[in-house]
Amino acid sequence: MSENHHAPRQASNKNYTAAIVTISLIVNIVILLLFFSPIGYKGEIDFDLTIFPRINGVLNSFTFIFLLAALIAILRKNVKLHKGFILAAFSSTLLFLVIYLTFHYMSSETARFGGEGIIRPIYFFLLLSHSILAAIIVPLALFTLVWGWTNQLHKHRRIARWTMPIWLYVSLTGVVVFLMMEPYY
Repeated sequence: MSENHHAPRQASNKNYTAAIVTISLIVNIVILLLFFSPIGYKGEIDFDLTIFPRINGVLNSFTFIFLLAALIAILRKNVKLHKGFILAAFSSTLLFLVIYLTFHYMSSETARFGGEGIIRPIYFFLLLSHSILAAIIVPLALFTLVWGWTNQLHKHRRIARWTMPIWLYVSLTGVVVFLMMEPYY
């Protein structure tokens, strides 16, 4: 390839980088605002909002399964199947995010974990590690997706070695945290 073919790709990479950083910041800032500022919905709700965490538990399960299937597909060199499962994981994660933000916007207060004894520090360790890594996975997953789809496979493979285990951990701990919290909704 001539150098002229590389220049547009680099320019578009900068555009992707700006978009990914912007999306990541917005998502994480909105989540922080919903937890730490009084910007939620103040009106009456005519239905049981606890359906949202239950749906999200299922969506996190789907994400975990899709990611495992994507990993198995790529280990077997089936790129087409890998891409399909990655898109499924992104779809379930995006739907999770919309429902998660909706729940925390509409819910006047979040349920509190009521477990006691040794389970309490285990829960908070899982919740804290899940939350921190969930914030980190947003840009990681987006960069990994973009670099894979734009055939920047060296970058894609290098970052995917971090993205896949972190995303698997976040989706699995999302399910575990939900199951631990479920009695308190």
